Amino acid sequence: MAATSWPNQVESVFTIKDFQFGSGEKLDELRQRVITFGTPIRNADGDITNAVLLLHNTTGTGATWLLPELGGELFGPEQPLDARKYFLIAGDMIGFGRSSKPSDGLRARFPRYRYVDMVVAQHRVLVEHLGVRHVRLVIGLSMGGMLTWMFGEMFPDFMDALVPIASQPGPMSGRNWIQRRINIEAIRNDPEWNNGDYERNPSRWVLTAPIGALMTQSVVRIQEMAPTRAAADALYRRFVERAQAGDANDRLYQLESSMDYDPSGALDRIKAPLFAINFADDELNPPELGVLEAAIAKIPNARSVTLSAGPSTQGHYTTMRAAVWQRNLAEFIAELDQPR
Repeated sequence: MAATSWPNQVESVFTIKDFQFGSGEKLDELRQRVITFGTPIRNADGDITNAVLLLHNTTGTGATWLLPELGGELFGPEQPLDARKYFLIAGDMIGFGRSSKPSDGLRARFPRYRYVDMVVAQHRVLVEHLGVRHVRLVIGLSMGGMLTWMFGEMFPDFMDALVPIASQPGPMSGRNWIQRRINIEAIRNDPEWNNGDYERNPSRWVLTAPIGALMTQSVVRIQEMAPTRAAADALYRRFVERAQAGDANDRLYQLESSMDYDPSGALDRIKAPLFAINFADDELNPPELGVLEAAIAKIPNARSVTLSAGPSTQGHYTTMRAAVWQRNLAEFIAELDQPR
């Protein structure tokens, strides 16, 4: 579905000079694309007081938030993040969209970025480019949810509240990492990959790329989309075509950027009220593991909800259906607005 345009919507690019990654590698110019919309409200000192940071998923960009199934449920009049009330900020993370990424030209010589680099770069975009020194809320989907946990740890005084969605505050492991490893190995072992120095996008790795979709979509929804062998074959081909549309190096870097994700050791640094939203049929973040509940118990002013599976849920992809979870978000924000 087409993205919606919101009031005062502006796209800009911020270039960070001599950006140093956690690996020690440097990039002379790190480009960061950001979309802002809504109206900033300033206090007597000129500081913006109503900023909300929106962090996208592993298959998205900042513009993902503008899709009707997200923005149409969140940013309209009287909706949880009403664009008349908030100044909304949605950037492309390092390696995604129109921000700096391997396919810009460096290919496999692009610095090996990690999630910590994404958080540092986003913080600099807000402070240095947009003049935002504090945000009302950080909210993230999937990868963005993981970045939300990290934001709370790395910059604990920077936000009033945190809402990580479809994520767990534990080490990258289990099913989540194995499905990523399958795609990583498929790219690295594609005979056309040539250590990243290919002229034409490698074609073999996409044959196994659908494993990611199988691990993230609800098995019930997949069965509905593919009730026969012929329909399943057609769905598989659509998954392959979707993978073919992306660049192999970009995808490799995106997957590998998550490998050292593990916020579990610094949860006590989180100060802001936190509300985690997960889904019972999310096989990447299965509630049976108990990771979320154990982490919530370590954080003051933190709580979580795991929404039950139903006709409108889509496993991990329920992140993209805000109609399912917008009421929960609205209730949390209403509580934040109450006098303390």
